[in-house]
Amino acid sequence: MATTTPQTEIINPYDGSVIDTVPELNEADVRGTIGRAAAVAGELAAMPAHQRAAILNRAAALIGDNQEALARLMSQENGKPVKHARGEVSRAVETFQFAADEARRIHGETIPMDAAKGGVGKIGYYVRVPVGIVAAITPFNFPLNLVAHKVAPAIAAGCPIVLKPAPATPLSALRLAEILLEAGLPQGAFSVVTGGADVGAWLISDPRVAMITFTGSPPIAHKIMQSAGVRRVTLELGGNAAAIIDEDANVDHAVGRAVAGGFAYSGQVCNSVQRIYIHRSRFAEFRDKMAAATSKLVLGNPMDDQTDIGPVINEAAAERIMAWIQEAIRQGAKVVTGGKRDGQMVYPTIIEDVDEGMQVMCAEVFGPVVAITPFDDFDAALAAADNSPFGLQAGVYTRSLDKAMRAVQRLNVGGIMINDVPTFRVDQMPYGGNKESGIGREGPRFAVEEMTTLKMVVINPGV
Repeated sequence: MATTTPQTEIINPYDGSVIDTVPELNEADVRGTIGRAAAVAGELAAMPAHQRAAILNRAAALIGDNQEALARLMSQENGKPVKHARGEVSRAVETFQFAADEARRIHGETIPMDAAKGGVGKIGYYVRVPVGIVAAITPFNFPLNLVAHKVAPAIAAGCPIVLKPAPATPLSALRLAEILLEAGLPQGAFSVVTGGADVGAWLISDPRVAMITFTGSPPIAHKIMQSAGVRRVTLELGGNAAAIIDEDANVDHAVGRAVAGGFAYSGQVCNSVQRIYIHRSRFAEFRDKMAAATSKLVLGNPMDDQTDIGPVINEAAAERIMAWIQEAIRQGAKVVTGGKRDGQMVYPTIIEDVDEGMQVMCAEVFGPVVAITPFDDFDAALAAADNSPFGLQAGVYTRSLDKAMRAVQRLNVGGIMINDVPTFRVDQMPYGGNKESGIGREGPRFAVEEMTTLKMVVINPGV
């Protein structure tokens, strides 16, 4: 008797409608997909760099040609306002273009063998070679560009890649797979496996996988590390990003960037502004201006071009975010604006009178919540900003070069934005964090380095 593959419904978080269904793959499906990746690995590794680059550039062009359809698809599956989804598509185009550039400049280096007595007369150099099959797991919040940050460098490096997208948002990744086939990528070089946690476990446990790249939560990352064994792993895990607004800061600029950095995509961004430390002399000004700007944000249907804030990904997320706000209030915090929800629509929230022990300060809210607090001493503000289990990115507004460089030296984070918020990112920069924020770096050049290994060659010409 024939069996039917179970299907998972993909739900629009704004109105609860069913957008599509995708198969819930079983272990044999996943193993078979990895087998097809293994079968094409030699072909992809041997493919000349200019061909890999051409495929990536064609894919970039096709993504751009399909910008509106991709943006609307993303908006439906994860609730991101469509005007921001269009920006994500544009970034994905650039990510593929940057990866195409990197495919052309993967290179090795000569080694001065005669620097050692035993090396005299020998020629030495190393080359970079593909590490092998890459297993990738991505989250719901950037279902196209975070996928691009794993897929495009893997192709540039000559590595087949098998991707498990978030169960709630697989449609953008599946469409990207179609685009890459259209661009000329060999069958099996990029595959998408859909399903829940079991699919991820089967994927990362397969011994044919040479590298695991994961973007998501620290608890899942710890489980991945336990099963990874002696394999390459990169982890991009999020944080509770801090910004410092010093007394000489351009407050108007900082307010605009803080509103964008704290509330874009309802704060469901790993480097979203969550904690802001403001010099006491500017605190009231900053608070009032940020509250006024926040109150102007438009909540509504993410498919509407006027919408700034759409729903969070699901009801459970909305309940948790509100529970953390209410907990902070019980512990003495005060809501400046927001602090309520309408179903999965959580209103952008600013809270003050916070302390470092509140979850809205010490954990990752992953929602539209920003906590503000005054400081008197810049060095104390640095210490408070750094007092976190996370270390992804930080922002510091100051016109003092001395203070800016002190921040660079003292903050244990993967990136420091001077006179901008920690949410800033462009796609060619090295991106990743320290502490619980992860291991390794993304950005096409840096991901290619993670996805290749060095092969040393020594030639003894005199024999």
